[in-house]
Amino acid sequence: MTRLAVLADVHGVLPALEAVLAEKDVRAAHTVVVAGDVVSGPQPREVFERLKAMGDRVVWVRGNADREAVAMARGTFTGEAPDAVSPWAAGELTDAQVEWLDALPTTVTFGDVLVCHATPRDDNEVVLVDSPISRWLEVLSGVPDSIRTVVCGHTHMPFVRQVDRRTVVNAGSVGMPYGAPGPSWALVTPEGVQLRRSALDRASAADQIMNNSTYPGRQEWVDAYLLTNYSDTEALDAFRARAEG
Repeated sequence: MTRLAVLADVHGVLPALEAVLAEKDVRAAHTVVVAGDVVSGPQPREVFERLKAMGDRVVWVRGNADREAVAMARGTFTGEAPDAVSPWAAGELTDAQVEWLDALPTTVTFGDVLVCHATPRDDNEVVLVDSPISRWLEVLSGVPDSIRTVVCGHTHMPFVRQVDRRTVVNAGSVGMPYGAPGPSWALVTPEGVQLRRSALDRASAADQIMNNSTYPGRQEWVDAYLLTNYSDTEALDAFRARAEG
């Protein structure tokens, strides 16, 4: 297995993405894996184009927000939008970008490492660091024995835990991190997994979004998700009901 930098849940936040891509270990990684929920945020096209410009060095995985963005862009989405920014972001995408997102895989493997968005079987499933081992065993029951490390995102909460001699990693979120400020990501090497957090000047990032994004609700978005950092306790409480599957 080569060195992987796993970036999940960028959510259309270009300054946060740039902060992570500038990291020495990300620049040195053989592959940058983007583990879903790439564009649903205030700078969808900018984030898409930045990653696309990196060519084959970036491997994309489709997340639930990407799947929903495709449906919104095509006018086939049913139900209530998860937030105000998602329909706007979907409307900003070009036809080619929509087709690209729609064609993405839901899992990718590198030797004995599998990367997905939420879980290997479901892009919207919620499992937490403190979910019972029985729940984790059910969620991973379809994963081949040859896979020894599973890396995901979705809940924006970084962690590493063991599940019956298998390592499960949540890379956290680049664009909307919970638990502590700063974009979070994971470095996966043959020697193991390291959770990382990059420094980000949140005031400067907020100014960039305010000045460069055309999202009408960008001030509210910046206040809620960039200038505010939700604690691990708040995030776990919010997700717990959804994790009781």
